[in-house]
Amino acid sequence: MPIWGLRTAYWLHMAATIVWIGGLFFQAAVLTPALSKRSPSEDDARFLEAIRRRFDPLAWLSLSVLLVTGLSQMSANPNYSGFLAIENLWSVAILSKHMLIGVMILIAAYQTWVLRPKLSRSMLARAARAEGGPEAALLNARQARSTRLNLVLGVIILALTAVARTA
Repeated sequence: MPIWGLRTAYWLHMAATIVWIGGLFFQAAVLTPALSKRSPSEDDARFLEAIRRRFDPLAWLSLSVLLVTGLSQMSANPNYSGFLAIENLWSVAILSKHMLIGVMILIAAYQTWVLRPKLSRSMLARAARAEGGPEAALLNARQARSTRLNLVLGVIILALTAVARTA
């Protein structure tokens, strides 16, 4: 790979990391705690839906960019000696990182296509009835836990990246 291609891959990889991990941090540390202090309303449900419609495509695009640029960086690294060749600290860190990314993808898919639609429907129904319900509270708790888990995994992946860079 030419050096300009590798530099572009590094730049895109870092930009996609900022979008994905930054979005998880915003959700886990800012949005969820702020909304949990209030009684849910129809406006909250619409607000969350608007945020999700804007962020989900960016998150999935970032994930795609991370996969493509990460694989190109990995194949250009002198420590890379083949698929599942675990020969040094770098390969252990990269394998661990990829396994955690797989877990994060599963959690994100669950949030995007299972949990968030249920949560949106529940919040709209609850706001229309002007009453709380245990289902919405449970879904909110699941959403918050899975977002925090993905954030923690993302931070661990960043640490594994640091290990791989210095190995």
